[in-house]
Amino acid sequence: MRLPCVARPFHWLVLSAMILTGCATTPATDPATDAALDTTLRGEHRALEHRARDSYRHPKETLEFFGIRQDMTVVEVWPGAGWYTEILAPLLKDHGQLYTALLDPSLGDYAKATVDSYKEKLRMRPDLYGKVTTTTLAAPPAKNEIAPAGTADLVLSFRNLHNWMMFGWERDALAAMHSALKPGGVLGVVAHRGDPQLPQDPKAASGYVNEDYAIRMIEAAGFQLVARSQINANPNDTKDYEKGVWTLPPGFAAGDDARYKQIGESDRFTLKFVKKAS
Repeated sequence: MRLPCVARPFHWLVLSAMILTGCATTPATDPATDAALDTTLRGEHRALEHRARDSYRHPKETLEFFGIRQDMTVVEVWPGAGWYTEILAPLLKDHGQLYTALLDPSLGDYAKATVDSYKEKLRMRPDLYGKVTTTTLAAPPAKNEIAPAGTADLVLSFRNLHNWMMFGWERDALAAMHSALKPGGVLGVVAHRGDPQLPQDPKAASGYVNEDYAIRMIEAAGFQLVARSQINANPNDTKDYEKGVWTLPPGFAAGDDARYKQIGESDRFTLKFVKKAS
């Protein structure tokens, strides 16, 4: 079992040491949220194939590492098919608020199909998703208000960073997240971790992003790294596939090969930042 590493800002020198040494402490999530997460993760609305991904994505440990509470205002950026929305929306519906910042459907057929499918998912279960507010994270120079400015406690991005780098949108995407957060609010980022021995491709064509490169890029956007975790690490990922990270499950771009099933999903870094107070 992988344990989360959480650094709490009680003193900057101690905090810095915790980040560098990777120590693990108790998550910041309260007991009521912890219990609600357990209930949501066992919910009948989650398909068996979605639950099967829990062993790779560690949703409870990841969300607790980011300090989620059921009374927060949370933004999930580019939720895709809504794997994490299935967890976040029921968790937040009674006491909090969930915004989901979607692809711009005008980008093309894939974007439109993704957005239409996601919105249909929300429509099918108003009991779970009726309070979700959808917004859009679009191509620059669009004005991207993914949530009202300065209102979010927590912004979450799961396996998106490489996409923004491919499109050259990373500065604009990070600026939109920065704007949505309250001062001191948390940005939680999970992304496919690249090989640190290789130079970073600025377009991240393989889907992998070097962790130190990501940290520098995100801190340059006005955030401060406060903790990193190995919750979603996978040392079996060799990161050298002809078809990039999509070779691994659930994509299987190179075919449904037993060796890729054995590797599992990609090696991922899990980083917790805060928005610096102005």
